[in-house]
Amino acid sequence: MISKHSLQAVALSDQRHLQTLVENKTAYTLNSCELNVFETHAASFLVPLTFNDFVITSMLRGKKVMHLFDREGFDYLPGESVIVPANTTMRIDFPEADMRNPTQCTALAIDGEHIKKTIQYLNENFPKDSGRQDWKLDHQQYHFYNNEEIALLINKLISVCTSSSPGKDVLADLAVKELLFRIMQVQNLNHAHTHYLDEHTSNPLAFVIAYIKQHLSDTISIEELSNKAYMSKSTFYRAFKRELGLSPIEFILQEKMMMAKKLLLNSSEKIASISTEAGFQDVNYFIRLFKKMEGVTPKQYRLNALTKH
Repeated sequence: MISKHSLQAVALSDQRHLQTLVENKTAYTLNSCELNVFETHAASFLVPLTFNDFVITSMLRGKKVMHLFDREGFDYLPGESVIVPANTTMRIDFPEADMRNPTQCTALAIDGEHIKKTIQYLNENFPKDSGRQDWKLDHQQYHFYNNEEIALLINKLISVCTSSSPGKDVLADLAVKELLFRIMQVQNLNHAHTHYLDEHTSNPLAFVIAYIKQHLSDTISIEELSNKAYMSKSTFYRAFKRELGLSPIEFILQEKMMMAKKLLLNSSEKIASISTEAGFQDVNYFIRLFKKMEGVTPKQYRLNALTKH
């Protein structure tokens, strides 16, 4: 699983000033976007919410169950975001909300023309080197984990929109552009994880991803990967990081960690054996890196999983 990054919660409204206990809204309107902060202080179910513009919602605290596009509801928790097209109704459950445990989320509504111009700018000035379509928002990938960049940008937008700075429209405009770009990178990465086998004959990055997944136990170099993609090292590195939001080395490490976690959960192998099988020659380096990326050692990760069951 890719790590998710929670956002900084906004101070809750004074309970004496709440207009409603369900989806109490505070709005901050700027030229190209509107930031809404919603709080719910009472359990409720199938609450409808619709925006006239495309909206990026992000959980700050508590738990919701989100119903979208007539599909089965899914848990919506801090560290996660959901994008919703204009004029699409969300139906939301708040099964655990009360005065002591309210839910809180943001909804950033963005003008459609602003989105169109941002995507047009990317396609004209930074076309994809992989040849896989143009830049676009994929509305089928509507629920995702915040990575570090997305979390930082949403926190920045909250800070900018709620401030009294005279230049906040300019700062928000720039942050919204980058946020849209980062979301598209996450969508590209998720697509690559899912469709690399389908596209490996037509998309050089998909071919490289398939190769990486098949050779995780090996030592893989950037030069080797760029040769597989029939690109120079600099072109390959730029294309990979621009389209997927992380470098080839970061992607390889992420894949190795995913493999290691599966082995920790589904086998009784020793840590040293798992380290080697996941492509790490130095078990001490593996343990240090695992703790840096996951917050716990491999041994503790396995123990935590066992205690949950």
